[in-house]
Amino acid sequence: MAVTIERIRHWRAHDTFFRALNPGPWIFIAALALLTLAATARAAGLHDQFDPARDAAADVAQAVATASAEGKRVIVDVGGEWCSWCHILDRLIAGNADVNALVARNYVWVKVNFSKENRNEALLSRWPKIKGYPHLFVLDGNGELLHSQDTSVLEAGRGYDRARVVDFLNRWAPRRTASRV
Repeated sequence: MAVTIERIRHWRAHDTFFRALNPGPWIFIAALALLTLAATARAAGLHDQFDPARDAAADVAQAVATASAEGKRVIVDVGGEWCSWCHILDRLIAGNADVNALVARNYVWVKVNFSKENRNEALLSRWPKIKGYPHLFVLDGNGELLHSQDTSVLEAGRGYDRARVVDFLNRWAPRRTASRV
């Protein structure tokens, strides 16, 4: 029996296998949503690594300039690729669209490496001593320190408490007036 174009069309019309290969427009919408979430996370700096080779002072200065121009605050996320809790925090933010949007709307997120390769002591000496990692510093659009956050108080079990993280982000978000909304 020869396979003809008509037979293939008949199989495609009646075979669930071929229908599964054509999932319809919803797959396009889901892919677009994932790409948007990934772009938002990247814009917020959440997928950047803690890179010992980066110039942390220049990164913070750039983040402050961006925050000032956009009416946002800066979160300086101090940690390292060695830090499991740093990755847990990243996953919490990236994995919750509303938390990710809260960060993107209000903050410029910059990662500052702390490791044996580069302790970034000159930059970190500007702020209070860090007791554990990750540690978050909140800066205003002028680079002034507003808050030093020990992230252990945001933990719950083997992860971070979503409500505590959201409360922290809301508490330190810039206050928007009607003219700035």
